[in-house]
Amino acid sequence: MLAQAEKAAIFQALHEGNRPFVIGNPWDAGSARILTSLKYEALSTTSAGLAFALGRKDGTAAVTREEALANARSIVEATNLPVAADLENGYGHTPEDAAATIRLAAGAGLVGGSIEDATGNETKPIYEFHHAVERVAAAAEAARALSFPFMFVARAENYLHGRRDLDDTIRRLQAYEKAGAAVLYAPGLATPDEIRTVCSSVTKPVNVLMGLKGAPRLTVAELGELGVRRISIGSGFSRAALTAFLHAAREVIDEGTFSFADEAMYLSQLTAMFS
Repeated sequence: MLAQAEKAAIFQALHEGNRPFVIGNPWDAGSARILTSLKYEALSTTSAGLAFALGRKDGTAAVTREEALANARSIVEATNLPVAADLENGYGHTPEDAAATIRLAAGAGLVGGSIEDATGNETKPIYEFHHAVERVAAAAEAARALSFPFMFVARAENYLHGRRDLDDTIRRLQAYEKAGAAVLYAPGLATPDEIRTVCSSVTKPVNVLMGLKGAPRLTVAELGELGVRRISIGSGFSRAALTAFLHAAREVIDEGTFSFADEAMYLSQLTAMFS
């Protein structure tokens, strides 16, 4: 197994390359093994995928920081690829909470992680601007204090909470960049023009989320032409797996048939991926 510092250097180099890369999003050690058997170069956890696996509702603080980091550690131990994590809002509202979460993430073997500016409060879903920047600055300082390059991602969550305000999103990303974030991320951008505008408004690498329903169907190459450096799937693979499971389960209970097995992989094929 590669040492954490070696994985961190590889992960940093991926962000500095001249082509975009796709970061695979497993929700447990098994899905991490499957992605590792393919051509993915790095992985990142998914908070929604973990919540679904635990039988909980996403976005409601139903998963604790300890549970999220235990899940992340199991993924780190299942692969030799660099692993980052979806750290939600840092599992607390203060800058100190954000900084502590980054330090704990590094202790779990991670080489990157994202913290969002969403509060978890439906009536006031996004942190006030200056408080959000303070949280990013604290997390960035904690990342810089580590003995290896930790790719800290600052997320502007406006679009995922019905605030389709591109100007405010860019204002936040520019402030997060100035505060020390290594990667910038505004999930939910809906058009190529929005993606291009965000990428051209900052100098740090930009992550774009793909796989959402209604999102533009752009290829990796097309996203690269827009200026994107990193592409994530979020809960997309988890939702795809659960969708297939739901279709199979419904067929059996509603129709009394088992044709889903025709599309399923052989047990031997799956077993080979877990060697």
